[in-house]
Amino acid sequence: MLHLLYILAFTILAFLAVGNLFRSLLTVGMESQRIQPFRGGNHNASSARFQAVPHPELLDDYGNVVNEPLLVMRSLSVQDAREQLDALYKSSPGNNDEAREDI
Repeated sequence: MLHLLYILAFTILAFLAVGNLFRSLLTVGMESQRIQPFRGGNHNASSARFQAVPHPELLDDYGNVVNEPLLVMRSLSVQDAREQLDALYKSSPGNNDEAREDI
């Protein structure tokens, strides 16, 4: 009988936790889509929390937001990648070609 009571109690707690999770997700989703108007001179702690501040890596030397791609990748064949990795391995400080055995 006590086992059934425990199962019932934890089932109710699980449903409450999942319901709370969904409510929190909906609240965060609604707040993230809400646009906060900029108030010129009226700054307080609650309005500063909703101001969008870009990450420092997205700013140039003058503090302006960079609107160009930050990473440009070129395609590389498997053989070129293998040669570059081998060159890095051979130039590493702990590399010892005599002790290495190819299997």
